[in-house]
Amino acid sequence: MARKTIGERLAQLEAQRKTLQIRLGKQERAIDSRRKVLIGALVLHRLANDRDVHIGGGLAAWLRSELPKFLTRDGDRDLFDDLLEPRPHHPSISDIGSGSAV
Repeated sequence: MARKTIGERLAQLEAQRKTLQIRLGKQERAIDSRRKVLIGALVLHRLANDRDVHIGGGLAAWLRSELPKFLTRDGDRDLFDDLLEPRPHHPSISDIGSGSAV
């Protein structure tokens, strides 16, 4: 059996390195996607269950102001139609006193 030349061995190692780089990239993208899914699940859970969560005036209001700037594709915006629609204003006691309630 003939021994491989140094050039052949280097080419083989380079091919292995490229394969490992591809696998590492896939692994990093999978981790990034999982992190995004978990953070999104937390936000959606808080929106559904914790009405007291506040980030600059409320999580839902913050998302309604930030998501339109962040979402660039129509298909992505469609996923958040229920959140991005303006909420009807429910009159409060202070509105009734000021005459602004209908």
